[in-house]
Amino acid sequence: MKTLLISDPVRYPRMTTQELRESFLIGGLSRPGEIHLTYVDLDRAVIGIATPSDRPIALESSPELRAAFFTERRELGALNIGGEGMVHVGNSSYPLQNLDLIYIGRNNPEIRFESRSKDTPAVFYLLSYPAHAAYPVAVVKKECAQPTDVGSAAQCNRRTIYKYIHAAGAKSCQLVMGVTHLHEGSTWNTMPAHTHMRRSEVYFYFDVAESARVFHLMGPPQETRHIVIADREIVVSPGWSIHAGVGTQAYKFCWGMGGENQDYADMDPVNLADMR
Repeated sequence: MKTLLISDPVRYPRMTTQELRESFLIGGLSRPGEIHLTYVDLDRAVIGIATPSDRPIALESSPELRAAFFTERRELGALNIGGEGMVHVGNSSYPLQNLDLIYIGRNNPEIRFESRSKDTPAVFYLLSYPAHAAYPVAVVKKECAQPTDVGSAAQCNRRTIYKYIHAAGAKSCQLVMGVTHLHEGSTWNTMPAHTHMRRSEVYFYFDVAESARVFHLMGPPQETRHIVIADREIVVSPGWSIHAGVGTQAYKFCWGMGGENQDYADMDPVNLADMR
């Protein structure tokens, strides 16, 4: 498990492009037949991707966690962005189709990820935060994730938002997760932008075409920068930073949060005219 140390808003304005990428961007986690994790000092998040091939992959603890098993003091969300897969939690097995999600609460010692076929492997995006209470395992199917259409073609931001883990969905201690689908011809996400000091946020961009890129905007509203994102790359967004982006064509991203509350509407809007 690698460790990512997030920069603060004092150092941020003086950082080079490479320094920004090293501090806020996570890539290279998706590798066939392997699981790779990154520990982030911000809210003690763990971010990873498991890509099982011809055999299941177990989610083990790591020295960074000082835990007997991964969910000894943690909760976990796993979103399948690949082919049909299976998640084994103890003696129970849960099938997950593309864009289904499973929530796994604390105190589940045995977790394994499996693909139905190595020719069309499952790809599980993992997001975990510390948990002080235990909630039951829950599977949320894509069609049950409260799809909501927002935005418009005229503003290039027509999109569908799916909410999986939240106050009115799968129950968790502090983890919140959902997915946004940009419609064909639309490219902007989360604009007008906002911040929320009560929660940090993680953006996992996927289904980005090989020839496409997303320009992710970040930083304080009056001191913005951008990071160029390819498929299956991740940006960690502190509470003081906006998190928005525009792509060269449509894409999807999973948004996940952990922090003080689970109120999806707890945002501090930013006036577009005030951004710099």
